[in-house]
Amino acid sequence: MQIYYGSNVIVNQPKIITDGFYKDFGYGFYCTNFEKQAKRWALTKKNKHVVNVYSYTENKNLNCLIFKEMSDEWLDFVVSSRQGIRHEYDIVEGPMADDTIWNYVDDFARGLISRTAFWELVKFKYPTHQIVFCTEAALKCLEYDRSYQL
Repeated sequence: MQIYYGSNVIVNQPKIITDGFYKDFGYGFYCTNFEKQAKRWALTKKNKHVVNVYSYTENKNLNCLIFKEMSDEWLDFVVSSRQGIRHEYDIVEGPMADDTIWNYVDDFARGLISRTAFWELVKFKYPTHQIVFCTEAALKCLEYDRSYQL
């Protein structure tokens, strides 16, 4: 399977990012299987806009968590990850809480909206995808193919 990473540089040796603010699935190297989404990520960067392309080979021996769609379990996992609670997965995959959805996640986490209200607000959002490689073993599933500039 091909996956993509939007950046402002060529990343031929991915690394786990462990600084900055907490993300949907915790710290790691975030990619997507939607090329269009990687292009959007790249266009948010200053100067250059680069899409990196990798081959991803699944390793059944790794501890993986896959959310096929947004669900209560996904929402709870995103909230805990965004609060800095660590998990033990090598790879986590599923929908992304983009900027709009993140506002709803934050409102839910702070008790400002109910779980039911959250689902009503997000049901019309376009599909997103992210896969985060959280360990060095997980990164070995990636092989750099190429990069291109937008």
